[in-house]
Amino acid sequence: MTVDNDLEGQIAEWRAYIHRRRELHHTDVEELEDHLRSRITELTEAGLHADESFLIAVKRMGSLDELSREFAREHSERLWKQLVLPGEPDAPAAARSRRELPVMVLCAAVAALAIKVPSWFGLDLGDDGGFYARNASFFALPVLAAYFAWQRRVGTRVIGALASLFVLGAVAANAYPLADGSQTMVLTAIHLPIALWLVVGVAYAGGDWRSDRRRMDFIRFTGEWLIYFVLIGLGGGVLTAITVNAFAAIGLNVEGFIQSWLLPCGAVAAVIVSAWLVEAKQSVIENMAPVLTRVFTPLFTATLLAFLVAVVWTTNGIDVERDALILFDVLLVIVLGMLLYAISARDLTARPGLFDRLQLALIVSALIIDVLVLAAITGRITEWGFSPNKTAALGENLVLLANLAWSAWLYLGFVRGRMPFARLERWQTRYVIVYFGWAWAVVLAFPLLFDVA
Repeated sequence: MTVDNDLEGQIAEWRAYIHRRRELHHTDVEELEDHLRSRITELTEAGLHADESFLIAVKRMGSLDELSREFAREHSERLWKQLVLPGEPDAPAAARSRRELPVMVLCAAVAALAIKVPSWFGLDLGDDGGFYARNASFFALPVLAAYFAWQRRVGTRVIGALASLFVLGAVAANAYPLADGSQTMVLTAIHLPIALWLVVGVAYAGGDWRSDRRRMDFIRFTGEWLIYFVLIGLGGGVLTAITVNAFAAIGLNVEGFIQSWLLPCGAVAAVIVSAWLVEAKQSVIENMAPVLTRVFTPLFTATLLAFLVAVVWTTNGIDVERDALILFDVLLVIVLGMLLYAISARDLTARPGLFDRLQLALIVSALIIDVLVLAAITGRITEWGFSPNKTAALGENLVLLANLAWSAWLYLGFVRGRMPFARLERWQTRYVIVYFGWAWAVVLAFPLLFDVA
């Protein structure tokens, strides 16, 4: 193990200890770690060894309780001040909460109104589905990015970059003559939200997208946001059913209102509300990540292993029709999602255990399935040539293959005790850039490479 790895392991152990103190938010832990790293750098440049610099830097920072109080006084608007300094008034935190709630409501209302704007120009949600499919990202995501930009107080340069990327996406979605139902239109409708969601991530990170910790925060936020969005969607479905039947009982048909207003406006508003709930109730929802991961990892591992056994037993190849490709890609994405959840919830200093071996088996199983899918796609391309769908599937599975292969190697090294778990975390956070680039490549390049009609 190199000196850098030794130092990173020591810092990871210190960070895990700090994380166990619930009075500190993860963003505060980041500030403490930045402070620690700055001191280590100063001492190292003064001629000390890395391990000596670490020990001296930790000692000079003082006890956690003293440092927590110092941070609470310096950042008095934070809610956790009440936990660290219980005797002080809570007006600043309450004032901040009161400010964010009306801004969230305003952003949700703007998003709900935005989806109705095209109808003012004669575009109907039912008759012009292609337009709405291509532009679905622009009803809520720019508003969400603006909300985070306001909340994080990002600079004008970051705001300009965010606006430029949204404009670029709008041009790509509407400038090309994409025929409704064409392969390129469907690919744009699928990949543009992914590309722009990562643009939202830049706003979420406050413009500091180069930070591995900020990217991991956004990955964690994405999973938590999805949980809240699904819960709101399920609740909205129940409310819709009750509304329809209640009004039907008195002879009124409200299905037109629900289809034209309630469902579309509620869906885009829920994007904003879900994000606000993640931020406001973070300590509650974070407890769900390790539970969901530990429940579904063994189930998915058993399912994938059973599938591989069935492939060997029957000697049947994988069908590469579009629906099958989508199914397998969704499966691989779910595997990566569970891996990211496990990474974000894991104590980096804990020794490898049974769950880590299950994770490794899950990754290896997904890797083998990805290889089988790639072999099937390559065979179809060799026989029938390239098409937008097959090319996109080939590229996406190559991107997933690289991630899964290196993740399996890093996880194997960790299970065997030859490398720290922090290396796997850094790999996943940095690989987000690859997904970002691929999504934009599909949106911008595929309509030029293939017949858009």
